[in-house]
Amino acid sequence: MSDPLLRCHALTRRFGALAALNGVSLEVEARERRAIIGPNGAGKTTLFDLITGELTPSAGHVEFAGRTISGLPPHAVARRGISRSYQRTNAFRHLTAGENLRLAAAAGARENFRLLAAPPPPASTSAAVREVAHAVGLGARLDILAGRLSHGEQRQLELGIALATRPRLLLLDEPTAGMSPAETQRMVRLLAALPREVTCLIIEHDMDLVFTLADRVSVLHHGEVLAEGLPAAVRGDPRVHEVYLGSGGEA
Repeated sequence: MSDPLLRCHALTRRFGALAALNGVSLEVEARERRAIIGPNGAGKTTLFDLITGELTPSAGHVEFAGRTISGLPPHAVARRGISRSYQRTNAFRHLTAGENLRLAAAAGARENFRLLAAPPPPASTSAAVREVAHAVGLGARLDILAGRLSHGEQRQLELGIALATRPRLLLLDEPTAGMSPAETQRMVRLLAALPREVTCLIIEHDMDLVFTLADRVSVLHHGEVLAEGLPAAVRGDPRVHEVYLGSGGEA
């Protein structure tokens, strides 16, 4: 059996006297779709911040593809092949959808460019832009300013930006936040169609999405792993119902 793509060793992160994470260990196999669920304050976003280098652990460390990445700055973690979307869209609102994707694709291709310089030549990334735009349902919206896209389309663009960097591991922080039911269903279809070569770690409050997409589910509570396993086993765990599912599944 191959080594996990992502391994978190006893991760702890303290903010003064508060332990947002307390000894969390987690292993994610290549090609896996893993959901992270739990109540508000459980430590889900802190876990993502530690994986991506936006925070450093108070104790423990993160390994990716067999190498320790804790202590690396976010841009160095990204260059190892980890990409992330956020609860709020991060696109450049005054650039078109296509220009946003072109910048991300250039970064994924490790092209050398400065943010304040002219964008990379369209020919160098146009194929990647078209491929990603089609994958996230924005093939006909490339010339629209990001700020003029609907909320659902902006979330699709956020996913496209993350995918355009060609990640091996994609971290999605509430990809359906603020979406209508129709937009949520569209996002579920988009995520289900992602190639398995992209391993996914998903924080999500929509339990229908979680139990539809996830191969395995990890439940955080008070900064610790409360339960972990196949979706059916987690759904039937009375501890999970007590602290989370029984309260309506609010994330």
